[in-house]
Amino acid sequence: MIIKSAALASSQTDISRFPSDGKFEIALVGRSNVGKSTFINTVTGRKGLARTSSSPGKTRTANFYLINDEFYFVDLPGYGYAKASKGEQRTIKRVITSYIEKRQADIMVLQLVDHRIPPQASDIEMRQYLLGLGMTPVTVLTKTDKVKPSERDKTFRAIIEGLGISEDEAVFEFSSQNGKMTEDIKEFIGEMICSI
Repeated sequence: MIIKSAALASSQTDISRFPSDGKFEIALVGRSNVGKSTFINTVTGRKGLARTSSSPGKTRTANFYLINDEFYFVDLPGYGYAKASKGEQRTIKRVITSYIEKRQADIMVLQLVDHRIPPQASDIEMRQYLLGLGMTPVTVLTKTDKVKPSERDKTFRAIIEGLGISEDEAVFEFSSQNGKMTEDIKEFIGEMICSI
């Protein structure tokens, strides 16, 4: 897939204001600071498209990035940030669940999980929530470059087993430093878009 254009089209918390043009959407869910913005910037080749931060828990909105005027990447608020207030956590949960439950028939979900550590309770809860809706997320293991090569198979297996991912599910390793991993994901997304 060749990215010809990419731009932030909408940033909202109110589902009634989400884009209504019927374009396919690829939603990104993951814990705060798992690297969703970096993923978007790397895959689109637009370094500053999605704002990155070293401080977790900054995203409170559903951010819609229009790609090639064909589909959206939707960056949903990061879950599982312990320092967020209860009010902030409720807002985050409301944005995520209202988006997914309203638009589940027209989206694909990428669940981003930190490759360096076993899946956290919030990762498992999110996966079970999606499966309960009849949606099987595509799992993307981020920050792969930060895992020692000798440990990579071990951490990979721990995540697969911890999340209960079956052999026929799509799982990708990802690093913003690895062009091959980026191209593999772009190829997969391109195939999904062409099959719609």
